[in-house]
Amino acid sequence: MALGDKISNAAEDLAGKAKESAGKAKGDEQLEAEGQTDQTAAKAKKVGEDVKDVFR
Repeated sequence: MALGDKISNAAEDLAGKAKESAGKAKGDEQLEAEGQTDQTAAKAKKVGEDVKDVFR
């Protein structure tokens, strides 16, 4: 996995956590769900990159 991809995935995960926390604090269920979705997407990308690394 390229360093840029790792940084990008980590940033997306952190942004998702921030959205989720903000949603919980505000009582905004939609924002909270968006944050969880962002975190899931970042984790899926990481898994995909890890699989690519195995076959290199």
